[in-house]
Amino acid sequence: MLATQGLYFQYQDQPVLRDISLDFAQYPVTGLVGANGCGKSTLFMNLCGLLRPQQGRVVWQGRPLDYSKQGLIALRRQVTTVFQDPDQQLFYTDIDSDIAFSLRNLGVPEPEIARRLAQAIELVDAGAFRQQPIQFLSHGQKKRVAIAGALVMQADYLLLDEPTAGLDPAGRRQMMEIIRRIARQGKRVVISSHDIDLIYEVCDGVHVLRHGAVLASGTPQEVFSQQRMLEQAGLVQPWLVKLHALAGLPLYRSEQELYAHFGRSHQEVS
Repeated sequence: MLATQGLYFQYQDQPVLRDISLDFAQYPVTGLVGANGCGKSTLFMNLCGLLRPQQGRVVWQGRPLDYSKQGLIALRRQVTTVFQDPDQQLFYTDIDSDIAFSLRNLGVPEPEIARRLAQAIELVDAGAFRQQPIQFLSHGQKKRVAIAGALVMQADYLLLDEPTAGLDPAGRRQMMEIIRRIARQGKRVVISSHDIDLIYEVCDGVHVLRHGAVLASGTPQEVFSQQRMLEQAGLVQPWLVKLHALAGLPLYRSEQELYAHFGRSHQEVS
């Protein structure tokens, strides 16, 4: 269980997070949304122990987070974070060495490293470019390598900061499928993103932050149907929700569901 209870954090005299109480075990995939400066990135850094709250606490496995060196090492084996810029997390020139870095640091036997490496490569669809030097990879490919480096830890939670930022439409669709695959393995995924359509389609629960506080929580359908609340948070509705409101269509969760609707309608007319 990863959660926060009454978490409060400030930089110098500037409050950034205010009384945040969230349970990230509640949904398989959880989305965090809000305008710039709402506190999403600061919350992520509190969750992985990079920052320590002035009030309240991060709860891990039913206990307040242990900020000792040993406690943080134990946390980061089970709560892994992939930040927005993959270049900040890639250190080697070859993909296999970079993905295996953490495991070798922990003294994991080489046969087990090879097994986990193969699984992670397959999960993020990196097999086609596995032999390429990292410096020649595209931005999207680097993101997938960074995610693979987190997946080999076999952590219970994966925190993804802006996973679709800088990706073209094909790369974005691929990233969405990767997130779904990870969730199907029983992992908990937490996504912080400005990509409202991504959050609407792949998340099971959503928390909206405004000025460091939780403004709304619920399922994507519940949260994104509240247009006035979203405007207060500096957000817009996903295009599928707008289509539902303007055209009176059912509230679909994906393009595929929408296209299937029109396919059925066409067949009925024919």
